[in-house]
Amino acid sequence: MTDANPSQPRVLPADEEGISEAVRLLGEGACVALPTETVYGLAARADLAAAVAGIYKAKGRPDFNPLIVHVPDLLAAERLAHLDDRARTLAEHFWPGSLTMVLPIRDDSGLAPAVTAGLSTVALRMPSHQTMRAVLLAAPAPLAAPSANRSGAVSPTSAAHVASSLEGRIPMVLDGGETERGLESTIVAVRENGWQILRPGPVTEAEIAAVLGPAIAGSTKGIEAPGQLASHYAPGKPVRLEALDAQEGEFRIGFGTDGGDFNLSPSGDLAEAASRLYAALHAASAAPQPRVAVVPIPHEGIGVAINDRLARAAA
Repeated sequence: MTDANPSQPRVLPADEEGISEAVRLLGEGACVALPTETVYGLAARADLAAAVAGIYKAKGRPDFNPLIVHVPDLLAAERLAHLDDRARTLAEHFWPGSLTMVLPIRDDSGLAPAVTAGLSTVALRMPSHQTMRAVLLAAPAPLAAPSANRSGAVSPTSAAHVASSLEGRIPMVLDGGETERGLESTIVAVRENGWQILRPGPVTEAEIAAVLGPAIAGSTKGIEAPGQLASHYAPGKPVRLEALDAQEGEFRIGFGTDGGDFNLSPSGDLAEAASRLYAALHAASAAPQPRVAVVPIPHEGIGVAINDRLARAAA
């Protein structure tokens, strides 16, 4: 249904008609917000420089920050990057799903240079969300799709979040409801001498290690993938972490028995907390309190990814 406000993007249901319209707009080089199992993505053809430029313009995103390219199947991934046996093993275990691999780009990939921000690698993911997969299968090219929000702001887990953040900047949002995982994909770099996590996410380091063995020790190589900027996911207010006490003027994000103004998971379930994290930060941003406080979140499993996002939101 088209919004009465002409500056608002059209929000269409993720049915056959909505998917067809999304594919049409993408084919013409427009940007369209699409649901995935992680967060909503702002998609555009990855083979057209003007379309990719539209993503950077809509988000206000630094052009040194590379984009993730979404593919419908392994064959499409093989056309864009060099996958060795380790990469294929990861694909076998975690694709389709919430894992992005940073791999050596093929010389004949056909991707617009801005997608990789000048790097010799490309970040690839095969999403599992049925709407996103339907669009990818019908689209004329692989799709670059960072989170569908203004750069540095809280990532969107609903069509309403997208419409609010990108008002006047994109023509359409395909509404697939609330996202399931609620955190961006795990990003792993597959290197000659092993692997490293560049951004923690729903797929944990332990799960990857169970398939490939231990990760390489040491620091990563600068900005190689999205989500590595020190300041990101910010609600536009000061954020205090590990807040054991309650202070006046703070919107309190709770967990478990420490309820707060928005409880990520009353039962202490980290997966539920991850799925609700960005909704909590959106609520904090809209709240009258001038500051945000977050209670301690266990640093284990997907809690590592939650704390990574919170640290960047507080930076």
